[in-house]
Amino acid sequence: MLKDSKRQQVINLVQAQSIVRPKDLQEHGLPKNYLYSLAREGVIERIDRGLYQWPDKDIGRHQSLAEVSKLAPKAVVALLSALNFYNITTQNPHQVWLAIDRKSWRPEIAYPPVRFVTMSAEALHAGVEIHSVGGIPVKIFCPAKTVADCFKYRNKVGLDVALEALREGWSERKFTMDELYQYAKICRVKNVMQPYLESLV
Repeated sequence: MLKDSKRQQVINLVQAQSIVRPKDLQEHGLPKNYLYSLAREGVIERIDRGLYQWPDKDIGRHQSLAEVSKLAPKAVVALLSALNFYNITTQNPHQVWLAIDRKSWRPEIAYPPVRFVTMSAEALHAGVEIHSVGGIPVKIFCPAKTVADCFKYRNKVGLDVALEALREGWSERKFTMDELYQYAKICRVKNVMQPYLESLV
């Protein structure tokens, strides 16, 4: 009877949460092997190594962000993926861009495809917002920090992408001039961004 009740608790947990890892079960005092057996039985779906969900549950177009946040909880969604989340780019990245501490271990993620950039501790913790994607908390840089990052990593994303994000974000009032200057200083791109910021006002 107890076994059935624990099995049902695991089923309830997977139904309630969009994506579940074995670690999530341990945090609830439930044996993680229930995930494997439920997946074998076809009750739940294994979407990747160590990731499970209720069958056919649709989290929406940002499901990949929810998945990587489970696999790399210390990373922050950045650059093109953050721009796409805020709808301030015409780019549709086929990779999830993540920022991690330059001293930290880089998680191995087979799927979805991920591209990492490394940042200092100060830059990694500045401008982080928590957004709920299918009920899962996802760390994403705020729009102003993302634009500053695009200028910093312009050799990776392209200056045209940074300029488009700046113009789009400004016209949609996603940030203030003070916020742009604040993050430009943190990212050490104030001199690079200055002429473009002045052209906005």
